Amino acid sequence: MVPIALIVGLGNPGAEYEATRHNAGFWLVDTLAKQANVVFRQEAKFHGGLARLEKSDWKGWLLKPTTFMNRSGQSVIALANFYKILPEQILVVHDELDLPVGTARLKQGGGHGGHNGLKDIIASLGANFYRLRIGIGHPGNRADVVNYVLHAPSRDEQISIDASIDAALKILPFLFKDEIAKAMQVLHS
Repeated sequence: MVPIALIVGLGNPGAEYEATRHNAGFWLVDTLAKQANVVFRQEAKFHGGLARLEKSDWKGWLLKPTTFMNRSGQSVIALANFYKILPEQILVVHDELDLPVGTARLKQGGGHGGHNGLKDIIASLGANFYRLRIGIGHPGNRADVVNYVLHAPSRDEQISIDASIDAALKILPFLFKDEIAKAMQVLHS
């Protein structure tokens, strides 16, 4: 086993998407970057914003693809290939319709569950990366999903999502030391 070397936050670029549910992955990596006092810089060859995080317990990359959600794999594979990062060293943080608002779950592998960002990453990289799923709830009707993910959560939902992001950030030190089972135990209890 090898520790996480790259944390990818999924979202859509642009001010009009900044506060939308689909950008929950961006929210987590932005919070992590702010806590570590690092700034994302645009890297054309990686199709995204990139930051180097060097903490006492971890050195690695933070990535925010600027390709729009359905082309996220283009950004992830470019960076992974350049730095020779294996899929099992990658943590992808994304919004999850199938989890209640305010829930965060960690897993490795699996399908895309209809998430276009995951679908593109799996097509580029395979499915063996880790996922940190930030629950945004489901609108109830499948026909409403696109509209739902591309709109901002209510104030109460945002408070719950922020709390789940805070809980997820607390388990990152376990991931940095390749203590995946411990990270899951803490996050899921």
